[in-house]
Amino acid sequence: MTEPQADRTTRCGFVALIGAPNSGKSTLTNALVGTKVAIVTHKAQTTRGPLRAIVLAGDAQVILVDTPGIFQPKRKLDRAMSQAAWDRATDADIVALVIDAKRGLDNKLAPIVERLPQLKRPTLAILNKVDLVQKPDLLRLTSELLALKAFDEVFMVSALTSDGVEDLKTYLVNAVPEGPWLFPEDQLSDASLRQTAAEITREKLFLRVHEELPYALTVETTQWKELRDGSIRIEQTIYVERESQRRIVLGAKGAMIKEIGSVARIDIAEVAGVPVHLFLFVKVREHWGEDPERFREMGLDYPKG
Repeated sequence: MTEPQADRTTRCGFVALIGAPNSGKSTLTNALVGTKVAIVTHKAQTTRGPLRAIVLAGDAQVILVDTPGIFQPKRKLDRAMSQAAWDRATDADIVALVIDAKRGLDNKLAPIVERLPQLKRPTLAILNKVDLVQKPDLLRLTSELLALKAFDEVFMVSALTSDGVEDLKTYLVNAVPEGPWLFPEDQLSDASLRQTAAEITREKLFLRVHEELPYALTVETTQWKELRDGSIRIEQTIYVERESQRRIVLGAKGAMIKEIGSVARIDIAEVAGVPVHLFLFVKVREHWGEDPERFREMGLDYPKG
């Protein structure tokens, strides 16, 4: 591993990516890092706990904090997710509001923008998904953002196609403060392999189950055992809230859970760099969303009251 030389000036800082659900924060995180570190689905509220992802460029280390989408909470889990986003923004050196350019300044975004001045941090507006919007509409939206006088800079990007991502990366590299690196050069995120494995399986579930079920389940890695042949035996538990949900996740004759296990195992093995034996179990835990231990597993603070 190569560390920056002691006689060179290094930069290091935290950039919190916040925004409404499904604005593309995780896709943008992956684009800036240059590889997949955050799970991505087309469903809102995929990201639950904050993830730190590390971008290296020259002598700078930019630590992106991919946060849950901010929305009007209904459950304790919703409250914890939204609060985590604001907490990480408060602690960051730079706050970047990621905006779905297709949706623009809608009613989901307005309360977030109103609260930004309270953070007293350099703040960027990042218009994402610009490949899906006509240029005149983008220019009009940019003017609206600038008129708010809430942002130091406005960027237009497509995290999916990487258009504009390099310009944003260059800006962040030069904007973070001088200071020593906080992570080794070869580390891409602060998530453990156990956490990453659970997130991969949850991603596969989100992509394959529908309606409200994705939001009624969580995944935990309960066993991680390195075998003599160098492979890993992993056991994971999928918690759902009702027996009817358990049957859906299992599928007819276990077909759904087998498919999820198969695709998750491939991705986990790629991340781990060794063969993986994955065993999935589905359990009903009616009020897992009220269990402080589940919140800790997701890196969230259990809300009081």
